[in-house]
Amino acid sequence: MGYHIRRFEPKDEGAMLAFAETLPEHDLLFLGRDLRHPRVIAAWVAAIDEGYIDSLVAEDGGKFVGTAALLRDPLGWSAHVGEIRLLVAPTKRGNGLGRDLLEGVYAIALERRLEKISAQMTPDQIGSVMLFESLGFRAEALLKDHVRDRAGNTHDVAILSHDIARTAPPAR
Repeated sequence: MGYHIRRFEPKDEGAMLAFAETLPEHDLLFLGRDLRHPRVIAAWVAAIDEGYIDSLVAEDGGKFVGTAALLRDPLGWSAHVGEIRLLVAPTKRGNGLGRDLLEGVYAIALERRLEKISAQMTPDQIGSVMLFESLGFRAEALLKDHVRDRAGNTHDVAILSHDIARTAPPAR
Protein backbone atom coordinates (compact mmCIF):
# COMPACT_ATOMS: atom_id res chain seq x y z
CA MET A 1 0.00 0.00 0.00
CA GLY A 2 2.68 2.54 1.01
CA TYR A 3 0.36 5.29 2.27
CA HIS A 4 -1.59 6.28 5.34
CA ILE A 5 -4.94 8.12 5.21
CA ARG A 6 -5.97 10.53 7.96
CA ARG A 7 -7.94 13.72 8.54
CA PHE A 8 -6.46 16.98 7.29
CA GLU A 9 -5.33 19.24 10.15
CA PRO A 10 -4.57 22.99 10.21
CA LYS A 11 -0.86 22.24 10.67
CA ASP A 12 -0.92 20.57 7.23
CA GLU A 13 -1.21 23.82 5.23
CA GLY A 14 2.42 23.75 4.09
CA ALA A 15 2.31 20.06 3.13
CA MET A 16 -0.91 20.62 1.16
CA LEU A 17 0.61 23.55 -0.70
CA ALA A 18 3.70 21.45 -1.52
CA PHE A 19 1.45 18.63 -2.77
CA ALA A 20 -0.60 20.99 -4.93
CA GLU A 21 2.60 22.30 -6.53
CA THR A 22 3.40 18.76 -7.75
CA LEU A 23 0.09 18.35 -9.59
CA PRO A 24 -0.42 19.16 -13.26
CA GLU A 25 -2.55 22.29 -13.72
CA HIS A 26 -5.11 20.23 -15.64
CA ASP A 27 -5.81 18.21 -12.47
CA LEU A 28 -6.76 21.39 -10.60
CA LEU A 29 -9.18 22.94 -13.12
CA PHE A 30 -12.35 21.46 -11.62
CA LEU A 31 -11.67 22.83 -8.13
CA GLY A 32 -12.92 26.33 -8.83
CA ARG A 33 -9.87 27.84 -7.12
CA ASP A 34 -6.17 27.27 -7.66
CA LEU A 35 -5.00 25.10 -4.77
CA ARG A 36 -1.42 26.30 -5.35
CA HIS A 37 -2.11 29.62 -3.60
CA PRO A 38 -1.63 29.88 0.19
CA ARG A 39 -4.80 32.00 0.54
CA VAL A 40 -6.86 29.19 -1.00
CA ILE A 41 -5.39 26.67 1.45
CA ALA A 42 -6.04 29.08 4.34
CA ALA A 43 -9.68 29.43 3.24
CA TRP A 44 -9.90 25.62 3.10
CA VAL A 45 -8.65 25.36 6.69
CA ALA A 46 -11.17 28.00 7.78
CA ALA A 47 -14.01 26.11 6.04
CA ILE A 48 -12.97 22.89 7.81
CA ASP A 49 -13.02 24.76 11.13
CA GLU A 50 -16.49 26.15 10.32
CA GLY A 51 -17.81 22.69 9.45
CA TYR A 52 -18.32 23.19 5.71
CA ILE A 53 -15.57 20.80 4.62
CA ASP A 54 -14.38 17.39 5.77
CA SER A 55 -10.98 16.58 4.35
CA LEU A 56 -8.73 13.53 4.22
CA VAL A 57 -5.09 13.31 3.19
CA ALA A 58 -2.93 10.37 2.17
CA GLU A 59 0.71 10.45 3.25
CA ASP A 60 3.64 8.41 2.02
CA GLY A 61 7.08 8.99 3.45
CA GLY A 62 5.95 12.19 5.17
CA LYS A 63 4.62 13.75 1.96
CA PHE A 64 1.05 14.11 0.76
CA VAL A 65 0.23 11.89 -2.20
CA GLY A 66 -3.53 12.40 -2.26
CA THR A 67 -6.42 14.25 -0.76
CA ALA A 68 -10.19 14.06 -0.76
CA ALA A 69 -12.68 16.59 0.51
CA LEU A 70 -16.41 16.64 1.08
CA LEU A 71 -17.85 20.13 0.72
CA ARG A 72 -21.32 21.09 1.85
CA ASP A 73 -23.36 24.13 2.78
CA PRO A 74 -25.47 23.24 5.82
CA LEU A 75 -27.27 26.61 5.59
CA GLY A 76 -28.11 26.44 1.88
CA TRP A 77 -31.03 25.06 -0.12
CA SER A 78 -28.93 22.03 -0.98
CA ALA A 79 -27.84 21.17 2.55
CA HIS A 80 -28.63 17.52 1.74
CA VAL A 81 -25.99 17.50 -1.05
CA GLY A 82 -22.22 17.26 -0.77
CA GLU A 83 -19.51 17.75 -3.38
CA ILE A 84 -16.48 15.49 -3.45
CA ARG A 85 -13.09 16.69 -4.59
CA LEU A 86 -10.38 14.09 -5.12
CA LEU A 87 -6.72 14.58 -6.04
CA VAL A 88 -4.09 11.85 -6.36
CA ALA A 89 -0.42 12.33 -7.25
CA PRO A 90 0.28 11.11 -10.79
CA THR A 91 2.88 8.65 -9.46
CA LYS A 92 0.28 7.04 -7.14
CA ARG A 93 -2.56 6.54 -9.63
CA GLY A 94 -3.82 3.08 -10.46
CA ASN A 95 -2.95 1.44 -7.14
CA GLY A 96 -6.21 1.95 -5.22
CA LEU A 97 -5.38 5.19 -3.42
CA GLY A 98 -8.11 7.15 -5.20
CA ARG A 99 -10.64 4.44 -4.36
CA ASP A 100 -9.57 4.39 -0.70
CA LEU A 101 -9.89 8.18 -0.43
CA LEU A 102 -13.23 8.19 -2.24
CA GLU A 103 -14.61 5.45 0.01
CA GLY A 104 -13.39 7.46 3.02
CA VAL A 105 -15.29 10.59 2.04
CA TYR A 106 -18.30 8.48 1.06
CA ALA A 107 -18.35 7.16 4.64
CA ILE A 108 -18.21 10.75 5.91
CA ALA A 109 -21.15 11.65 3.61
CA LEU A 110 -23.13 8.83 5.22
CA GLU A 111 -22.19 10.08 8.71
CA ARG A 112 -23.34 13.56 7.71
CA ARG A 113 -26.61 12.02 6.48
CA LEU A 114 -26.22 13.51 3.02
CA GLU A 115 -28.72 12.28 0.45
CA LYS A 116 -26.72 13.04 -2.68
CA ILE A 117 -23.07 13.60 -3.54
CA SER A 118 -21.52 14.98 -6.69
CA ALA A 119 -18.11 15.40 -8.24
CA GLN A 120 -16.73 17.54 -11.05
CA MET A 121 -13.90 16.67 -13.42
CA THR A 122 -12.83 17.25 -16.97
CA PRO A 123 -14.26 14.49 -19.20
CA ASP A 124 -10.80 13.53 -20.45
CA GLN A 125 -9.84 12.36 -16.95
CA ILE A 126 -10.91 8.85 -17.90
CA GLY A 127 -9.42 7.15 -14.85
CA SER A 128 -11.32 9.46 -12.50
CA VAL A 129 -14.58 9.05 -14.40
CA MET A 130 -14.21 5.26 -14.30
CA LEU A 131 -13.38 5.29 -10.58
CA PHE A 132 -16.43 7.36 -9.67
CA GLU A 133 -18.69 5.28 -11.94
CA SER A 134 -17.41 2.07 -10.33
CA LEU A 135 -18.72 3.41 -7.01
CA GLY A 136 -22.18 4.20 -8.35
CA PHE A 137 -21.77 7.74 -9.66
CA ARG A 138 -23.46 8.57 -12.96
CA ALA A 139 -22.96 11.42 -15.41
CA GLU A 140 -25.47 14.15 -14.77
CA ALA A 141 -24.24 17.16 -16.76
CA LEU A 142 -21.57 18.40 -19.12
CA LEU A 143 -20.70 22.10 -18.92
CA LYS A 144 -19.04 23.16 -22.16
CA ASP A 145 -16.02 25.49 -21.93
CA HIS A 146 -16.70 25.94 -18.22
CA VAL A 147 -13.14 26.48 -16.93
CA ARG A 148 -10.19 28.37 -18.34
CA ASP A 149 -6.57 27.40 -17.67
CA ARG A 150 -3.73 29.90 -17.23
CA ALA A 151 -2.97 29.79 -20.96
CA GLY A 152 -6.53 30.90 -21.70
CA ASN A 153 -7.73 27.55 -23.08
CA THR A 154 -11.24 26.51 -22.09
CA HIS A 155 -12.17 23.02 -20.93
CA ASP A 156 -15.44 21.17 -20.39
CA VAL A 157 -16.46 20.01 -16.93
CA ALA A 158 -18.41 16.81 -16.31
CA ILE A 159 -20.64 16.55 -13.25
CA LEU A 160 -21.23 13.08 -11.86
CA SER A 161 -23.56 12.35 -8.97
CA HIS A 162 -24.55 9.54 -6.65
CA ASP A 163 -28.02 9.50 -5.12
CA ILE A 164 -27.28 8.00 -1.69
CA ALA A 165 -30.90 8.19 -0.58
CA ARG A 166 -32.10 6.01 -3.47
CA THR A 167 -29.27 3.51 -3.84
CA ALA A 168 -27.33 1.04 -1.79
CA PRO A 169 -23.83 1.89 -0.58
CA PRO A 170 -21.10 1.28 -3.16
CA ALA A 171 -19.83 -2.28 -3.38
CA ARG A 172 -16.13 -2.87 -2.97
